[in-house]
Amino acid sequence: MKRRIWLFILTLITLIFSVGCFFDKEQTIAPRKKQDGLVVYQIFVRSFYDSDGDGIGDLNGVTKKLDYIKSLGVNAIWLNPIYPSPSYHGYDVTDYKDINKEFGTMQDFENLINKAHENGIKVILDFVPNHTSSKHPWFEKALKGDRKYKNYYIWSNKDTNLKELSGIGQKAWHTKDGQNYYYATFWSEMPDLNYDNKKVRKEIKEIAKFWLDKGIDGFRIDAALHVYEGKRYKDTVAWWQEFANYVRSIKNDVYIVGEVWDSEGKIAPFFTAFDSCFNFNLAEKIIEAVNTGFSTKLSPRIKNCYDTYKAEYKDYVDAPFLTNHDIDRVMSRLDSVEKNKAAAVIYLSLPGNPFIYYGEEIGMKGYKPDEEIREPFKWYRVSGEGQTKWEMIKHNVGEYSPSVEEQDKDENSLLNFYRDFIKFRLNDEVMKHGDIVPFDINPLVASFIREYNGEKRLIIVNIREENITIDKDLLSKNGFEKIIKGKAEDVVENGIQKYQIKPYEYIILSNK
Repeated sequence: MKRRIWLFILTLITLIFSVGCFFDKEQTIAPRKKQDGLVVYQIFVRSFYDSDGDGIGDLNGVTKKLDYIKSLGVNAIWLNPIYPSPSYHGYDVTDYKDINKEFGTMQDFENLINKAHENGIKVILDFVPNHTSSKHPWFEKALKGDRKYKNYYIWSNKDTNLKELSGIGQKAWHTKDGQNYYYATFWSEMPDLNYDNKKVRKEIKEIAKFWLDKGIDGFRIDAALHVYEGKRYKDTVAWWQEFANYVRSIKNDVYIVGEVWDSEGKIAPFFTAFDSCFNFNLAEKIIEAVNTGFSTKLSPRIKNCYDTYKAEYKDYVDAPFLTNHDIDRVMSRLDSVEKNKAAAVIYLSLPGNPFIYYGEEIGMKGYKPDEEIREPFKWYRVSGEGQTKWEMIKHNVGEYSPSVEEQDKDENSLLNFYRDFIKFRLNDEVMKHGDIVPFDINPLVASFIREYNGEKRLIIVNIREENITIDKDLLSKNGFEKIIKGKAEDVVENGIQKYQIKPYEYIILSNK
């Protein structure tokens, strides 16, 4: 009898444990609202607008230029790191709960959030959780032998291969004393945090809560792929699920966009944690298509990308873009306003939340090194109030000197093209929320369909230097007879009615 009772108790315990594990597994993806309908403007604060005359862009400068930001039509901004840091770029943080003094004060930041919200603009903060600065108090204490903080970082042991390369192919192990080696993915002065340490994970969550309590609307997660290096990919995804569940318990509509620079297959599982992931691969194919005049590689990339994402998480939200602070500027790669307009139409017509890198809307140029793709924003052709001067302008001065001043009142300028198209996108429910359906017409145009609640938009972009004609009957057979955006001429070729689209121009047709 006693044996039966014990067997029953053991069976019950096993059942409870199994159910508990089941629910833990099921709860790795917390319920969340789909966070689409945004167009986000990326701001490298140091380069944007100087409010106090020291030559360095600051938070009050962003606040002062909210009218300009709003004129673009965007409804969110992403601020590159604004924390205290010994470097100009801010990705080596020394204090996660403070503001870089060059950018202002915490009060300035809170004022920016309030003013942005008053203007219907969300604020997304760059979050740098993979590593700290070597000058962060945690690391300085670790170097002095403090056991608590030494375990905040990753150190070698007797079996470590000190010649190992990091996840980005650079030297991984570094030392300050010739004996103790620590892991740093990107640079010796940015030591990686140890996410096997629960105290580190708790610290990162508390930092996120600190900024959510300040009123921010979301996080851009820097180097999201690298928190667990080597073969610990699943651990990385699991951590971000843990993080996402936590921040959504504080703010259920927080927007999380991750930097996961890898293949679509590697990116897709991150959608179980993040709302969005930046689409680096698609950005390259858009620029390549416009540069070469052929969409043969773009169309299959679009299909493969979105099929892969949807198979992993059906409510994924893409984050298309052309360039950002880590990539050569698009105007330097396409080198004409017309080509830039064509590329803009393509990525601003894709599903998800498009991101615009500051200066892209006026055609700023820039090649690496990094400082030269982060040059001061050109408010004026030469100079004027608020112009930042922290870095000498090399690519956007002299004969080629794009500026807001010159483009603002030119109805044909790239700036006003961006304004017009962003307004169109955000005022059209299909363009904001629609799914994507492949629709290849010919390799000389970029074309696809957006669909939402039975309503469709067909986007056709001429990516050639010559006129392109499209058979009107082909479009009408698929329900598209009305052009609602862009322009084309009606022509007849061999008795066939066609649309003629000029070089790098576009048309968008509706089925209703």
